[in-house]
Amino acid sequence: MSTSTLDPARAVAAPGRAPSIRRTRARGAILRHAALVLFGLFMLYPLIWMAVSAFKPSHLVLTDPGIIPTEVTLENFVNGWVVGGFPFWAFFGNSVVIAASAILGNLLSCSLTAFALARLEFRARNIYFAIVLVTVMLPMHAVVIPQYIVFSNLGLVNTFVPLILPKFLATDAFFIFLMVQFIRGIPRQLDEAAAIDGAGPFRVFRSIILPLMKPALITTAIFTFIWTWNDFFGQLIYLTDSSVFTVPIALNALVDSESNQGTGTLMAMSVLSLIPLLLFFAFAQKHLIRGIATTGLK
Repeated sequence: MSTSTLDPARAVAAPGRAPSIRRTRARGAILRHAALVLFGLFMLYPLIWMAVSAFKPSHLVLTDPGIIPTEVTLENFVNGWVVGGFPFWAFFGNSVVIAASAILGNLLSCSLTAFALARLEFRARNIYFAIVLVTVMLPMHAVVIPQYIVFSNLGLVNTFVPLILPKFLATDAFFIFLMVQFIRGIPRQLDEAAAIDGAGPFRVFRSIILPLMKPALITTAIFTFIWTWNDFFGQLIYLTDSSVFTVPIALNALVDSESNQGTGTLMAMSVLSLIPLLLFFAFAQKHLIRGIATTGLK
C-alpha cells in the first residue's frame, strides 16, 4: 500500500494565495472603476461646461472657457427670461402642450395599429407591416416638403397642428414595431378566452391587451416626451411667431449670429430647459429600463 505525502513548501504557500488573488482582483476593480469615472467625466464635460458658463458674464464664456469661473453672475438668467416680448415660461408651456399631445397621440394611434398588425387577421397584413418598417428607414427630411405644402394649403402653418396631428395618425413606426413585438409575446389563449365569452376585437384590446401593454406604453411615452421636447427642425419649420415658440426655438432666438452676443444667456436658459427632462427621466428611469427589457428591444 502506497502513501501520498504533501510538499511542506506547497502546504505553507497555499494559505497565502487567497489574499494575493483578492488583492489582484481588488486592483483590477479599482482600475476599472477609475477608467469608468474618467470616461463619465469626459462624457459629462459639455454639460458641466454649460452649467458653469450659465453663471459667467457673457464676454467670458468664449474667452475664458475654463470650468472654474473667475466671475459669477446671475444676469444671464435675468436677461434671457424674456424673448421676443414673451416670458420664457410661455415657451415652456408651448413645449408642454406639444409634448403632452404627442404622447397622447402616439399611445392611442400606435397601440391600435400595433394590435391590428399583431392580432387581427386580414388580407396583406404582412405587406402593411413591411411598409411600416420601411418608413422607419425613410429620412424625415424626405417628407418635410410635401407635408409642409399640405399644411400650408390648409392654413395650419404657425400653429401646433402640424406637430401634433401626425402623432394621432400613427406616423412613428418605431413605436408601432415596439408594441407589435410586445403584443406578440402575450399568449393568444387570453384573446381566445375573451372571444369565447363574446368579446369583440375592441373589447379584447381594451380589456385584455391594453392593461398588459403597460411597460411598452410607458416606454413609448418616455421616448416621445424626450424626442418632442428636444425637437428643433420640425418646430423651426412650422412655428414662425414668437407667441408659439417652443423652448428649442426660443433658445435659438437668444443668440446673435453676427456678434456672438447672448452666449451666456443661451447657456443659462439651456440649463433651465434641461430641468424638465432630468426630472422626467429621474422619475421614469425604472419604468424605462423595465419597458425596454420586456419589449422586442431586449
